Amino acid sequence: MQNYTQTSTDFILLGLLPPTTAGLVLFILIIPIFLMALAGNLAMVLLILLDAHLHTPMYVLLSQLSLMDLVYVCTTVPKMTSDFLSGNKSISFIGCVFQAFFFVTLGGSEGLILMSMAYDRYVAICFPLHYPIHMNRRVCVLMILGSWTLGTVNACAHIVYAFHIPYCRSRAINHFFCEVPSMLPLACVDTSTYEYTVFFSTIIFLLLPFIVIVSSYGKVFLAVYRMCSHEGRKKAYSTCSTHLTVVTFYYAPFVYTYLRPKSFRSPTQAKILAVFYTILTPMLNPMIYSLRNKEVMGALERMSRKICSVKMS
Repeated sequence: MQNYTQTSTDFILLGLLPPTTAGLVLFILIIPIFLMALAGNLAMVLLILLDAHLHTPMYVLLSQLSLMDLVYVCTTVPKMTSDFLSGNKSISFIGCVFQAFFFVTLGGSEGLILMSMAYDRYVAICFPLHYPIHMNRRVCVLMILGSWTLGTVNACAHIVYAFHIPYCRSRAINHFFCEVPSMLPLACVDTSTYEYTVFFSTIIFLLLPFIVIVSSYGKVFLAVYRMCSHEGRKKAYSTCSTHLTVVTFYYAPFVYTYLRPKSFRSPTQAKILAVFYTILTPMLNPMIYSLRNKEVMGALERMSRKICSVKMS
């Protein structure tokens, strides 16, 4: 591996794609995935925004998930691909700050949004008569603002620490974006105390929401099992299984990466797992929610008819 040393305040991202034929193949695979994630999430945000039938808490929360995934892929993939094409792996100090900030913010906020979506389905299925009270517009807005705010506050705390400690070793980050845990081995001070903070944040923003989601869906599936209506049971299972698929793809690699002891982590494994929650999940989310959701497909058809009628007139 090339020996990068500190010659400026810039960092070096060693990246995911090696400058070989294998790297080129991965690049060719990642580009269409990135474009699909970009188009799919942008389409979901616009569709939910423009179609009045989707102005319900469930879909408003879904629009926030799509918005977060949209920013996710734009935070990591463009820089990674431009580094591969240009061969210039450096990233400015400010660029690294912003990349790390958005990643930590989105990581925490998305976990809370997924938990809010689970609560929404729990109330809708287990307490349908009380749904307008427990999941009204005000509650939905508070959930969204709370998710973004807590994610931002958490990110600020980590970024202030990570970018104020001295880096006196190589400034080569063995990752394809500025991830704070991957930067810590470069520090010339003891960061073991701070690593407990990372562990604590992971529990608060990932493990606890995951436990809440699993508990909520445990009660949901029990309520669905007791339903008399076959059609209602089928619809509830479809909605819940869709959300659980999204949750699994998002949480599993995140929790596996950040809750393991430092001695069990490897840079290569961390980069591979990061591909799931930064690239693959943002691509899969809009596909899962649109293809398996009749209301979204109906809104898409209505929007397509409107566009066609405008073009013909």
